[in-house]
Amino acid sequence: MKKNVLEYLEKTALSSNDSVIVDENRTCSYAELLEYSKRIGSYLAEKTSENMPIAVLMEKSIDTLSAFFGIAYAGCYYTLLNPDLPTVRLEHVQSVLEAKYVITDNAHRECAEKIFPSDRILMIDDLKKSEINQVTLNSIRERVIDTDPLYINFTSGSTGTPKGVVISHRSVIDFIDVFTEIFDITSNDTIGNQAPFDFDVSVKDIYSALKTGASLVIIPKRLFSMPMDLLDFICENNVTTMIWAVSALVLINVFHALDYKTPNTVKKVIFSGEVMPMKHLKSWMEHLPEAEFINVYGPTEITCNCTYHKIDRNRKYENGIPVGKAFPNERVLLLDENDKCITETDIPGEICVSGTAVGLGYYKDNVQTSQKFLQNPVNNRYFERIYRTGDLGCYDEEGNIKFLGRKDFQIKYKGHRIELEEIEKAMLDLDGIEQSCCVFDGDKDRLYGFYVGTMDSKELYNTLSEKLPVYMIPGRLKQMECLPLTKNGKIDRKNLLESVGRKSK
Repeated sequence: MKKNVLEYLEKTALSSNDSVIVDENRTCSYAELLEYSKRIGSYLAEKTSENMPIAVLMEKSIDTLSAFFGIAYAGCYYTLLNPDLPTVRLEHVQSVLEAKYVITDNAHRECAEKIFPSDRILMIDDLKKSEINQVTLNSIRERVIDTDPLYINFTSGSTGTPKGVVISHRSVIDFIDVFTEIFDITSNDTIGNQAPFDFDVSVKDIYSALKTGASLVIIPKRLFSMPMDLLDFICENNVTTMIWAVSALVLINVFHALDYKTPNTVKKVIFSGEVMPMKHLKSWMEHLPEAEFINVYGPTEITCNCTYHKIDRNRKYENGIPVGKAFPNERVLLLDENDKCITETDIPGEICVSGTAVGLGYYKDNVQTSQKFLQNPVNNRYFERIYRTGDLGCYDEEGNIKFLGRKDFQIKYKGHRIELEEIEKAMLDLDGIEQSCCVFDGDKDRLYGFYVGTMDSKELYNTLSEKLPVYMIPGRLKQMECLPLTKNGKIDRKNLLESVGRKSK
């Protein structure tokens, strides 16, 4: 039984295949990655005690992966501090994390110095030159257990302070073993990484490659503002597997980049993060007629995903794409407002998850942990911890779960309870509308709709009035060249609300 993700790396490094890791600057074999990681781990083992956080402040790269695994070799856990974030945000993360050391490179040393004392900054190039102390590494491995933390990803917090989601080795192993088997990811694959390394979508890229020996191509972030160059890069590297956020796939289609060049080597497209608009999915499927498309769902707190649905090309999905059924060894429940389990179709309830993949909770935040990670209310016989996602879903006739939006996206407007996603879908269903987003200003009781498309706002309003009750039509419809995105590739709703002179909560 595996108890540490480093067993993936060690096994793959010994294999005879020629799979590699590629970033913008160089190519690295798994054997080389293993050596770098052991060197870094040996150095860190002399500097810190086990089961402590160590920060990494770098762009995603081979060196970043070396730092991650070196931290794991030292018996510690990592957090990626994304240098694209404002310094004040990184300071907030560090105020919660309280990492003793940060690993960085020359390009980001100045940023690190704004957050850490100089004697707590470790340079990646120096660490890679350290001597490997195999005796020390073996001793650490004997002491660690599979529920020790592997990483902490920070998400936004309702109190304004970032929340650190703690994920263990065991949870990653439990999920990745199943994920790679169900989607047939093997050493013959080349995974094209889209997600930032502080976003849990990247966990699927990194550890699927590590487990199977697939090649991992780390796509430079700058290419996502240059769709044609992005397609060139994907084709040049013969990417077979794309595990991407919906917004990134939509972006390529909005700019008609698939008409410029089709990545014919791609055989699997696994998408998540937001609801995939059917018009964009259809375009991808038309350009890649042999590829498999899969919708996966799940928050960071349950280690990436808890449900999946393989797209049926012969199905129209008139009621939207379901998020599907639970992955093996994960139990997904729908609970009503009285915490009763829902089994009937078309009755909404909160999506809750139990199983090994559920995270360890929020770092140094027992209050919020106790509110979201708690006893299964329908089980009074023994302790069974569940995570309450805050998302709403219902069952369809086939037993698949349909995503109905966030509980906090359900608003009361003009006396009616409204799901913002319903308005967004109505907008997206219209010819000429490429993207849409609705935000609600509760203080002013105003509903705004933002969209990318060829319709002017008056035409859109008139068309929507034929599809929706008047109380569901945003009081202001704003046409935009593009919708702003968060660093994780999701639509930035806070930015949109502030753009109309309203402060979001």
